[in-house]
Formats: sequence, structure tokens, C-alpha cells
Amino acid sequence: MVSAAGLAADLYVPFPSEESLKDLQLITIACARDNTAESCAKSRGLADPLMDHPRLPASCKDLIWSIVQDAKPASINSYQRREALSDPAQRLLLVCRSMERAKPETQQPQAPNNPKKGGFGFGGS
Repeated sequence: MVSAAGLAADLYVPFPSEESLKDLQLITIACARDNTAESCAKSRGLADPLMDHPRLPASCKDLIWSIVQDAKPASINSYQRREALSDPAQRLLLVCRSMERAKPETQQPQAPNNPKKGGFGFGGS
């Protein structure tokens, strides 16, 4: 019989795509700029599921949390309100990027270690 912990460890949850994070970024900036119920609801709708994502780091979730909390239309679209939304949105792609590499970089072949004779090699002759 398989335990729940063993089953959970076997499930691979992919990192959110850069496109999905970019969509969240753009709609959050639109919410900050336009101050409409529609754009703010879309922003919260995209951000909320990411709060439970198991692979996102805490620093990323802090940004997402601030978006979820602040993405609401206000009676006055003040500078402070716009900045409270646009600042975390602008940092989203930098902070929430995956640290995994698709392929390790291949090393370039190096030239053989042949010391030069004469010239300015300073190695003696």
C-alpha cells in the first residue's frame, strides 16, 4: 500500500511558465494604471492559485501576496496605490524565475597547454 506522503513525493509539479508570470505582471500593471474592477479581478484570479504553488520561493510568494491584497479598485487611484501594485509586478519575473537549467552548459574544448618558446613568454628559454 502506498502512503500519502510517498504519493505526494512522486508527483512532479512544473514551475510556472514565464508566459504565465508575464501575464500576471501585465494584468497587474493594468489594474494599477486603469483601476478597473475587471483588470483587478483578473490580476487576483491569476495570482491567487500561485500562492499554493509548491515550487515558488517565499520571496516570490511575498510579491504575489501583495498583488492579491492590493489588486482592488480604489475610489482614488493615488500614486501610492499604483506603486503598491506596479512595483511587485515589475519585480515578479526577476524574483520568481526558475533556478533550474534546461541543459547544463557544455564546456568548450581548451587548447593544449603548450608553453611558447622565446618571445615575451617570461617563462625562460
